[in-house]
Amino acid sequence: MSCLLTPLTLLPSSAAVSVCNFKPIHSLIASRYLLLPRFLGLRPKIEFSGYSPKFWGSVRGMATKMDSIQQNPESISYLNQQEAAEVDEILMGPLGFSVDQLMELAGLSVAAAIAEVYRPSEHSRVLTICGPGNNGGDGLVAARHLYHFGYKPFICYPKRTAKPLYNGLVTQLESLSVPFLSLEDLPKDLSDSFDIIVDAMFGFSFHGIPRPPFDDLIQRLVALKINGDTHQKSPSIISIDIPSGWHVEEGDLSGEGIKPDMLVSLTAPKLCAKRFSGSHHFLGGRFVPPSIRDKFNLQLPAYPGTAMCVRIGKPPKIDISSLRENYISPALLEEEVAADPFDQFQKWFDDAMAAGLKEPNAMALSTTGKDGKPSSRIVLLKGFDKDGFVWYTNYEGRKGQQIAENPHAALLFYWDDLNRQVRIEGPVQKVSDEESEQYFHSRPRGSQIGAIVSQQSTVIPGRQVLLDEYKQLEAKYSDGSVIPKPKHWGGYRLKPEMFEFWQGQKSRLHDRY
Repeated sequence: MSCLLTPLTLLPSSAAVSVCNFKPIHSLIASRYLLLPRFLGLRPKIEFSGYSPKFWGSVRGMATKMDSIQQNPESISYLNQQEAAEVDEILMGPLGFSVDQLMELAGLSVAAAIAEVYRPSEHSRVLTICGPGNNGGDGLVAARHLYHFGYKPFICYPKRTAKPLYNGLVTQLESLSVPFLSLEDLPKDLSDSFDIIVDAMFGFSFHGIPRPPFDDLIQRLVALKINGDTHQKSPSIISIDIPSGWHVEEGDLSGEGIKPDMLVSLTAPKLCAKRFSGSHHFLGGRFVPPSIRDKFNLQLPAYPGTAMCVRIGKPPKIDISSLRENYISPALLEEEVAADPFDQFQKWFDDAMAAGLKEPNAMALSTTGKDGKPSSRIVLLKGFDKDGFVWYTNYEGRKGQQIAENPHAALLFYWDDLNRQVRIEGPVQKVSDEESEQYFHSRPRGSQIGAIVSQQSTVIPGRQVLLDEYKQLEAKYSDGSVIPKPKHWGGYRLKPEMFEFWQGQKSRLHDRY
């Protein structure tokens, strides 16, 4: 089946996209027209509620990110040892980079890659094992950035380099009270004390066989993957540029070397990275100029947005059934819950505001029409008091039609960072015309014009129709005169009959009142 254009159904007041039915149709159902990101592959029907610049910025970022994730590893260039050394010489020679500049960029890339995969709430304890060379310096920088990202870094640096650059990095970490652990301080079983271990011992310039104490440290990392059992999760191992002990070009020659879960290649991946079989391979070091790309004919993936790292290859397949979050929250004790649910909601809403959550007034609105088929979308709360919860929308859209047929609805607030939900159910009625007028004229003039133009759930030829009508109204009211509120636009108020307050807790023993 071919599909040139598909229906786009517009609903107001939110930034939610839901994939619905696929139909080969040449008309557009919309009052604002949306081009889907290419990575979806198909052009599905879209239910879109309102316009949010932040949201579309995130969609564009997601599209770029997905494009980069799907880079074919076979199309990416890999450097041998001599080429990698030559690239560094050019960067630090005619191109004017200093060692500390490259080290800072490399360490930041490593920290960003770790943060991309491992949340500090679940993998906070990070042990970085640093060697005496530049790879160890990259690890020290990464540990500093991880500290600022909210992790709890620890450093094992058994063979310190007595150069001002490295001494400065140590001083920076000590000023943050990051613990430095001697070999004797390291626990016998690293699984007990750390969630992540960063292998920053040897880079691409290393030759020969690892000597003490690094030979033993490498074997301890190897043992983590051999001895790890199903009852105890072993720490994730992240190698910087080269898994320590691997041959730069041939990889793990003995087959008994480190098996990292993540490899963060720097500048360009080295040949041994082709033999990396872990879950996460990232490229970092966003500083390769065109002259080096051209000289070595490098084919490298584009970095998404302002990111310092980019995933190479497709992300690992995930068993959706295994995805779970063990919520860690203060207990919601019955004696601490306000007697009046409006007061309890006010308290929680204030907490969400104080936490700096993005759009804490976003709520899922669920309605049903006379056919009994429910539909949900995200809308924005615009006011609440003891009389109810208010939002504004187009009365002629789908939600308005359903409310007219069945004036009952449900609201759901979800504040992820606080592990909290609030469910509210009750009858719905329109707010007064005076209240709708007052709110309408408090909106930006562009939004007022958009409400007039946006004839939601109607068929239009295309986006240009919207733009033309918008421009006409913009010119009409360019003198600053009052823009009249359209009759089809206004507010609804849900008067609660039921509140439910939910606080996530460990082992699914959630609090619910």
